[in-house]
Amino acid sequence: MKKLIVVLFALAVLISAVPAFAEGELVGVAMPTNSLQRWNQDGQNMKAQLETAGYEVILEYANNDVALQISQIENMILSEVKVLVIASIDGGALGDVLKTASENSIPVIAYDRLITGTEYVDYYTSFDNYRVGKFQGDFIVEALDLENAEGPFNIEYFGGSPDDNNAHLFYQGAIDVLQPYVDAGKLVNPSGQKDFETVAILGWGTDDAQARMDNLINGYYADGTPLDVVLSPNDSLALGIANSLTAAGFTEENWPVLTGQDCDIPNTINIINGKQSMSIFKDTRTLASKTVEMVGQILSGEEVEVNNTTDYDNGVKVVPSYLNDPVFADINNYKELLIDSGYYTEDQLTVK
Repeated sequence: MKKLIVVLFALAVLISAVPAFAEGELVGVAMPTNSLQRWNQDGQNMKAQLETAGYEVILEYANNDVALQISQIENMILSEVKVLVIASIDGGALGDVLKTASENSIPVIAYDRLITGTEYVDYYTSFDNYRVGKFQGDFIVEALDLENAEGPFNIEYFGGSPDDNNAHLFYQGAIDVLQPYVDAGKLVNPSGQKDFETVAILGWGTDDAQARMDNLINGYYADGTPLDVVLSPNDSLALGIANSLTAAGFTEENWPVLTGQDCDIPNTINIINGKQSMSIFKDTRTLASKTVEMVGQILSGEEVEVNNTTDYDNGVKVVPSYLNDPVFADINNYKELLIDSGYYTEDQLTVK
């Protein structure tokens, strides 16, 4: 009997040492907008995976309205969520509301966009966004054979929204790859518009990108000057750029190399039809899965797995981060990456 009591006591101690699975806890997910396919997919993937893991979820989209997103986060705090997952509209605008979250012992995970200027963010989960830009730069180098070709090739630059920390990383990653070829005279920028502040598109707007491309074409290429490459950091901008090129009469014979990111459906169709050269594929299922795993680790009291503790300084602190690896899709591999993996069906990528 004494042996049995000892065994049962040891078993009880062992069980008590294992963190309880926090099933049924309420998790708040704040997304920037549902007007872009990418964020719709992120939000729905996150909600589905959290619910499959046993959590309750408040999912809100803020229509790219910073004040609305702050209000939504305030309401999540009042609803007593146990973790906040936030893809910010303006990474520097959430300090006050996140202080309130901290005062209520609510951990915060910044999702794919680093939250800046505050100590009240606990973790960051994303892709290696500097590497995204390097991929885009490397693709341009290979597509134009810049190592061997004499050039010069004419390039125009686009940047993402300046209030999105990732936009700066995308741009810098690409520029670091391309700058040696600029210095060598192989890449020439007829408009002279290159610095990030000049080429950035606030809010990642497709129409704004199209309007800027219209101006570039009318100002520097209407006389037949060849346009060889356009660096676009993501698909919403690339879509506007492609619309502008089409309206200006560009055809398969003189279509420039055009980069992108997110593998949105219209852009993937453009890749198939030769109107976009590539798009970075950031599988939202992978990012959502990793974030759900981090939520579980937080709520069960486990150590949260990160793989970068040095690079993501938000101006107040270095935010512990987990970075997933991006890949890129082009005409040669889009079927394997996007259809065979179940991300899209073939029917979704067929123009009706």
